[in-house]
Amino acid sequence: MSQHLTIVDHPLVQHKLTIMRHTDTPTAVFRQLLREISQLLAYEVTRDLAMTTKRIPTPMAEMDAPTLAGKKLALISILRAGNGLLDGVLELIPSARVGFVGLYRDEETLQPVQYYFKVPEALEDRLVIAVDPMLATGNSSVAAIDLLKKAGASNIRFLCLLAAPEGIARMKEAHPDVPIVTAAVDERLNEVGYIVPGLGDAGDRMFGTK
Repeated sequence: MSQHLTIVDHPLVQHKLTIMRHTDTPTAVFRQLLREISQLLAYEVTRDLAMTTKRIPTPMAEMDAPTLAGKKLALISILRAGNGLLDGVLELIPSARVGFVGLYRDEETLQPVQYYFKVPEALEDRLVIAVDPMLATGNSSVAAIDLLKKAGASNIRFLCLLAAPEGIARMKEAHPDVPIVTAAVDERLNEVGYIVPGLGDAGDRMFGTK
């Protein structure tokens, strides 16, 4: 991908996102819509995957058929909310390898604190897609990408549901080589680092916690 920021403005994505934003949308519906949107976003983030061909028989004849090239890609969920996107993308790409980066945001400093890191081997040979519904301050996302690069990843993409201008700028400054794919860019962050108008805390709404 050549663009640093791609906004997926497909009508189905935007319609589903509107339902997710609504305060009265229940947890089960929120979770299902997130899974559905993640699959639509996954089409965009994987649009230019490397391809090759292999010889196969069909019921009518043999042919050189297109197939994915190289090692299986790696999906990295930034816990805990990233799992909502991960589930949907895995349904689309079930052969992908999966890893997890555990980070939480200190509510006073807004800085990320790491508590878990487990990723597939040979990241340097894989396309790595990091997933997290919200790109707010960008601090956690930048920290996660830092860790992935230290583990050898060099071809990384970041997939999120919503982004704030501040988070996009932070990511571009720290990791200009990592394209961002999102469904929408909202107005701003509020004084405690939440996206406005946003949809609240994605993890809380996904798992029914406060």
